[in-house]
Amino acid sequence: MPVKTEDLNSVCGVVQKQCCSGALRGIRCQAGMNAARAGHACEGNSPLCGEDSQMDCCNCCALGLRLRREGKGCEVHQHLSYPCGHVFLTCCEEGEEGFFGCTVTLHLWPWLCVRMLHFGAQENNAVILLFADVNECVTNTHTCQANERCVNTVGGFVCERQILCSSGYQLSNGVCEDIDECVMRTHNCGMGFQCQNTDGSFTCNLKQRCLTGFTQDSHGNCIDIDECSSVSEPCSTGFNCINTVGSYTCQRKIIMCSRGYHSSPDGARCIDVDECQMGTHRCGEGQICHNLPGSYRCDCQTGYQYDAIRQLCVDVNECWRYPGRLCAQTCDNTPGSYQCSCTTGFSLAFDGKNCEDVNECDNNPCGQECANIYGSYQCYCRMGYYLKEDGHTCEDIDECSQSIGNLCAFQCVNVPGSYKCACPPHGYSMSPNGRTCQDIDECAIGSHNCSASQTCFNIQGGFRCLSFACPDNYRRVSDTRCERVSCPNFQQCQTMPLRITYYQLSFQTNIVIPAQIFRIGPSPAYSGDNIIISIPRGNEEGYFSTRKLNSFTGAVYLHRQVREPRDFLIDVEMKLLRQGTFTTFLARIYVFITLR
Repeated sequence: MPVKTEDLNSVCGVVQKQCCSGALRGIRCQAGMNAARAGHACEGNSPLCGEDSQMDCCNCCALGLRLRREGKGCEVHQHLSYPCGHVFLTCCEEGEEGFFGCTVTLHLWPWLCVRMLHFGAQENNAVILLFADVNECVTNTHTCQANERCVNTVGGFVCERQILCSSGYQLSNGVCEDIDECVMRTHNCGMGFQCQNTDGSFTCNLKQRCLTGFTQDSHGNCIDIDECSSVSEPCSTGFNCINTVGSYTCQRKIIMCSRGYHSSPDGARCIDVDECQMGTHRCGEGQICHNLPGSYRCDCQTGYQYDAIRQLCVDVNECWRYPGRLCAQTCDNTPGSYQCSCTTGFSLAFDGKNCEDVNECDNNPCGQECANIYGSYQCYCRMGYYLKEDGHTCEDIDECSQSIGNLCAFQCVNVPGSYKCACPPHGYSMSPNGRTCQDIDECAIGSHNCSASQTCFNIQGGFRCLSFACPDNYRRVSDTRCERVSCPNFQQCQTMPLRITYYQLSFQTNIVIPAQIFRIGPSPAYSGDNIIISIPRGNEEGYFSTRKLNSFTGAVYLHRQVREPRDFLIDVEMKLLRQGTFTTFLARIYVFITLR
């Protein structure tokens, strides 16, 4: 059943009253955008609302579509006022789109939109009022960042990252792509030129190529290039540029100069010829060439003077001319100068005139010690050495062979620069004075090897282990004495010793002969006593002898030199005559001869 006219008028009245001031503006703006997309002219008025929103939106959308086609980008929208800037950006970025209804496209306006829908083929027709979407992007109630673009949706909005493309590029699916100006015919290449696309731009190339030295004019003709005027410094210095068809030539500049001058490298002026540097002068030996403007001059070198007769420079003997004034010691003339030298033992100082003493000792010329003296040096030797005839070498002094007296008690051993005394290898030790040897008393220090039944007797350089045993009919009364106990008869009592006493004597091989080594006599002695001394045993080789000193004293002598160490055991018998009766006493003497 069709809608009644009075019902429609009633509804339209309500719509006109509620939406004319806002919603119809959005409808008119959408219509203007659709017209621009369809390529129609932008015109129309709204007598109901009193504003030309359709034409304004049409013009703004058309501008966006144009810039999109020319590939110039959509950035200019930020310089347009609202809502033109928003319309421009929508058309520039989205291209051709249709009108999809109030709820989608009228987001340009923040007011409600009303649309009537007519349902047919129903039992009852009805008019349905739909409350349109709020555009948060326009009302500035969105939360997009500064580098994002707000896109309104039904019942909400989305934030898209805003991508700005450089000149020569356009945005496509969120990516900046190159604009092919040659295909879109937006280039400005003229006739005779061919457009060639490049990234972000294009180039115009000539359709016809000219030979080297020619270029193409606006009509496509090949004309000669004047390299002399178009090329910076085509020729090197001193040459003129002459243009030719298709090329050019360089011709040297010609300039005439006076004697002693020649043209500069650029051929613009005359400059002086340096005859001295070029070697074209005629100065003789010993002369110095001085360049002058256009000429030169020959002078004598330092140390030379000009000889007008021979017309040459001769050497000046400075040593003769200034005797004793140039050098401290010796002056030697040299060509053009002089040289100072020094005698042996001196060296030339840094001033080249004076002489300094040379410390020859720095080079170790001596065998031992060196003493520097003025102009020379002197070698000397340390104690224990003497200087040889060469004056440099030191020889050891053999003190042992050259000594007048005895340096050592036993043995002198020469060492480099000195000597030392030595003792026999056994039984002696060196005294603190380092010259004499002192006997080691093995018996006192317990270093002997005598048994318990033996007696240790120390001798020079050693020791002896002695045993004292008493004969039969004798008893031991001390460590060194045995006394007779009994005798078988009177005759034996007259011949057997009443007492046997042991003695030990030690002498060195250098003892002075004859030497009294032992005395014997009665103790106490009485007036009228008389003794007889003899050596009944141990003097088979005759080294010893006896002598009666007085009636009651006798002595034993060593009257032969013993050359080597040797041990003797001699019995010295003394018969005492007292009051008409003889009594025998025996002294058993160990005599040890040792090294000196």
